Amino acid sequence: MKSDSSKNGRKILICEGTGCLSSKSDLIKDRFEEELKKADVEDVEVTFTGCHGFCAQGPIVSVLPEDTLYVKVNVEDVPTIVESHIVKNQPVEKLFYEDPTTHNKIERYHDILFYKKQQRLILSRCGQINPERIQEYIDTGGYIGLAKALKLSQEEVINLIKQSGLRGRGGAGFPTGLKWEFCYKAQGEEKYVVCNADEGDPGAFMDRSILEADPHSVLEGMAIGAYAIGSSKGFIYVRAEYPLAVKRFRKAIETARSKGYLGNNILGSSFSFDIQVKEGAGAFVCGEETALIASIEGKRGMPVSKPPFPAEHGLWGYPTNINNVKTWAFASWILRNGYEEFRKIGTESSPGTAIFSLTGKIKNSGLIEVPMGTKLREIIYELGGGVLEDKEFKAVQTGGPSGGCLPKELLDLPVDFESFKEADSIMGSGGMVVVDEDTCIVDLAKYFLQFTQSESCGKCVPCRVGTKELLDICTKITEGKATLEDLDMLEELAHTVVDGSLCNLGKTAPNPVISTLRYFKDEFLAHIEEKRCPAKVCKELISYQVVEDACIGCQRCKRECPVDAITGEKKGPHFIDASICIRCGLCYENCPTDAIIKVDKFGEVA
Repeated sequence: MKSDSSKNGRKILICEGTGCLSSKSDLIKDRFEEELKKADVEDVEVTFTGCHGFCAQGPIVSVLPEDTLYVKVNVEDVPTIVESHIVKNQPVEKLFYEDPTTHNKIERYHDILFYKKQQRLILSRCGQINPERIQEYIDTGGYIGLAKALKLSQEEVINLIKQSGLRGRGGAGFPTGLKWEFCYKAQGEEKYVVCNADEGDPGAFMDRSILEADPHSVLEGMAIGAYAIGSSKGFIYVRAEYPLAVKRFRKAIETARSKGYLGNNILGSSFSFDIQVKEGAGAFVCGEETALIASIEGKRGMPVSKPPFPAEHGLWGYPTNINNVKTWAFASWILRNGYEEFRKIGTESSPGTAIFSLTGKIKNSGLIEVPMGTKLREIIYELGGGVLEDKEFKAVQTGGPSGGCLPKELLDLPVDFESFKEADSIMGSGGMVVVDEDTCIVDLAKYFLQFTQSESCGKCVPCRVGTKELLDICTKITEGKATLEDLDMLEELAHTVVDGSLCNLGKTAPNPVISTLRYFKDEFLAHIEEKRCPAKVCKELISYQVVEDACIGCQRCKRECPVDAITGEKKGPHFIDASICIRCGLCYENCPTDAIIKVDKFGEVA
């Protein structure tokens, strides 16, 4: 006998973004198909989506039309969901999201604070449609924007983007409409549009998630931009480390061609346009537009001086318009919904929404979209759920390795281009890393300098040599070997690198140093003057000790120690020889009774 659910027309959506796939969500999908067949249930469609954004709660399964959201689902949970929810119409409460404040179980997607506090424009389809089915994109308003654009003149399309106030979401925040206008007016037998998907910031996954979850929105935006500037050829430059994003965008290109949204005489017009995928090898500098152009041309990815700008002299010397993934997706949204609707959101100078990958010491890590002007406090404590283990918030790094660290005193800072610039940070492409009281700010600045220094192409001296010198000084500070003169040199050199570097990688590389010196200079001074790391992270400035009364003599620490610095008999107190200890922390991490403590030179316990 067939289940009554055969009459319900339900749909089960399994997240198959990169994060959920890493937790075997593809096997969850297979198991649903098996269990539904066993239960003889018909008319329940099982399909996959891209990233929901609620990454900390993955794998995620949602059931429509009731809008039930199940979190942290594993393969073993599937029979229960099918038997209880699908067959008996009794949702499985134990798999609902639990609010960390109220501890209430929440069934529906839209009732969860993480989603309620967002205003999703270009993330609206993410987690809601199958990204490999073009019809699902069309059914939710897809390609309406392109159809509208083709009924307007090129100048009218450009003016709509200008009137919207859209600014580039790749980091610089340059007015998008003005950029399109420059390229439209530039002289050239050929013109190109390029999507910059070379997302290289540590902890950033905004562009990857959009390409995986809603690739047609980017493709449509590129087609609109190509029509506006008079281009017949486009490229998307995406890092090869994003295989799923590459696969789904290639699929989107194929299906768009088959439906007449790419190729010759698009939608019956005289406009023809096509897109080619170019996979990058992972060089961070290729996120800079002139280095990206060189890479597409088959050359080594290195920046060149501007002017001339790519809008006049880009790919193979022809006018080229380059925008970020999110910028192209916003263009399709604006053409579909109107520039007036876009301007109703955000601030006067920064209209629309901002998208961030929220990571680090945060409870609700994931992908969010909020109106420009939203305060950092709302993002971190309402959408993000607060700091992990309820520890004290220390700072948030915005804009990736080229951004700055903003302290707790700036938690009420609004998120927009001008506010971040005044605070010695940048919006960047949208990375946001939260750090807590256990983070050493000097060590954090050093980490980001290590990244930018290793990613420097080496073409100009200020970046090649300057970032290395900045890194060396920060290393000296973390080792307790620096002087106040070194601190003065650090600040002076940081501004020299900003002023002298050829491209924006070099010009923004010192931002973590500049911002941390502005807001956390006391930590630098503690390392230099007191030879003390306040967070007890810098291993040259700490030591490990065994609290005898707490030690049970299990010898786990002794077994873990790679240099045999720990002595002691079984079931007796142990001792750490500081002259041998390399401060790897393995004993501290593995002690079952917390008998091993970190102390600084003054004997202060961490």
